[in-house]
Amino acid sequence: MNRDISINPNALMLNIGIIDLPKNCVVVISEGIAKVRELPEHGEYKVVTHQGKVKRMRREEGEEF
Repeated sequence: MNRDISINPNALMLNIGIIDLPKNCVVVISEGIAKVRELPEHGEYKVVTHQGKVKRMRREEGEEF
């Protein structure tokens, strides 16, 4: 599940309804935009930054042998 959440710059809080979120996820906020990404069963989620801003989010999956 990939979902973008817009942030109201005048608000002091970010409200996310947890009912709609995956069981295991990460929320990344950069430049007034929040993104929700589901975590892989086995793997990594890398957040790549450039000049203090999120440039890319990369999901790397694997499986147990």
